[in-house]
Amino acid sequence: MKIRLGHSPDSDDAFMFWGLAKGQVKTELEFEHILRDIQTLNDWAMEGKLESTAISVHAFAYVAGRYALLRHGGSFGESYGPMIVTKGTITHEELKDTVIAVPGKYTSAFLQLHLWFADRLGAGIKPKYEIVPFDEIIPAIQEGRYKAGLIIHEGQLTYEKDGLTLLADMGKWWKGKTGLPLPLGVNVVRKDLGPDVVTEVSRCMRESIGAGLSHRKEALDYALQFARGMDVSTSDEFVGMYVNDRTLDMGDQGITAIKLLLSEGARIGMVPEVSVDVVD
Repeated sequence: MKIRLGHSPDSDDAFMFWGLAKGQVKTELEFEHILRDIQTLNDWAMEGKLESTAISVHAFAYVAGRYALLRHGGSFGESYGPMIVTKGTITHEELKDTVIAVPGKYTSAFLQLHLWFADRLGAGIKPKYEIVPFDEIIPAIQEGRYKAGLIIHEGQLTYEKDGLTLLADMGKWWKGKTGLPLPLGVNVVRKDLGPDVVTEVSRCMRESIGAGLSHRKEALDYALQFARGMDVSTSDEFVGMYVNDRTLDMGDQGITAIKLLLSEGARIGMVPEVSVDVVD
């Protein structure tokens, strides 16, 4: 059986799936790697297009009936996460009327931005925003097209070098509010494949992540081709932020964090209330 496996062309996802891509995992399943940006993968998940895929936790709220959550492959911010950055200084009050460049409507960052606004700026206060490709947000702020942006991926490590100022870190805010890591991305598998195939997909992905962590240099060398110009040191730091022991198994704490984020999203009317099925 062919399993179309969707993931982003990012160094952290490439690191996770090095084991599968390089034959380190033995299986009778045939995995076809489909590389697309996370917004495309989120949209495809709404259609159930791929057998297994990486998606934003925010998007998972809309596909939980079709897809089951895997305990591995999740990305969490451990007191770090998407950031609101500005060129110069903007007060929280000024931010209410500032158009923020955001990386996508179904990204987890977008949901977290709304939760942060409600918590810090007042219930019912919603951000003004425009959607901008994530890798164009920092240049757009530098050029003066936006006063503020919501950054993800490697921008979290480079914004200071790019002359921008941090206004808020969603990961630090969430940790202080809940004591939990911040859920960002997850891997899911389509339930209609049947329990045997679902279990085998889960095993293969867990072993692929384990292989990368056990062969870090080889997996990192492979991941560097997706590093979008980051040097080796920065890429290594970025991969370490999002591929670690929690990626191998998010544990009960990770599942609790996902359920809480989605229930908070439902509370403010951003997502539907959902039941989360987890593949053990």
